[in-house]
Amino acid sequence: MKRLIVGIGGMTNGGKTTLSKSLHQRIPNSCLIAQDSYFKDESIVPVDQNGFKQFDTLDALHMDKMMSEVNSWRRDPVSIQKEKTGLDLNLSSANTGVFVLIVEGFLIFNYRPLNDLFDKKYFLEIPYDVCKKRRSFRVYTPPDPPGYFDGYVWPMYLKNRQDMEALTSEIVFLDGLKPKEELLATVFEEVSKEITRLKAAYM
Repeated sequence: MKRLIVGIGGMTNGGKTTLSKSLHQRIPNSCLIAQDSYFKDESIVPVDQNGFKQFDTLDALHMDKMMSEVNSWRRDPVSIQKEKTGLDLNLSSANTGVFVLIVEGFLIFNYRPLNDLFDKKYFLEIPYDVCKKRRSFRVYTPPDPPGYFDGYVWPMYLKNRQDMEALTSEIVFLDGLKPKEELLATVFEEVSKEITRLKAAYM
């Protein structure tokens, strides 16, 4: 069997979760792992000099647990697929098929062990004013304190993006202002072409 790992990164409220879930629904034999599922407990996340919780760092995440799940999929995507869907796969189909792992998150390209695994990389971006407005409509636990976006979230995004671009290349940047259907169509077409290419290896 062949394996394909797709990274969907992006800034806060840029549309990465919507795109990842839609892509997962469209692609057979796919599995989705979201980085937001690995945040450490709020009580152990440190604060900066302004009193803002430092959630936008790799240290605020259980990256070891995330990598463990990713590596479990890499070792045995068939079992992971069965576990998540409850369906048995035909052995012949499993051996000749292409299994796709979609990894979504705001810092997935900043963590080298994970970044090195991606076959395709996408990053959704939106302008500052749109990002701030979208964030204001979201309800977080804990809620954003006054001044959090300008005092912490946006500066950290700029820093993390700079670090990401120094670490990796071959990222396809996507305009998060485009209709979600258009973004899905673009990524789905590219991933489908790669799946077709991998399947051809069995012919």
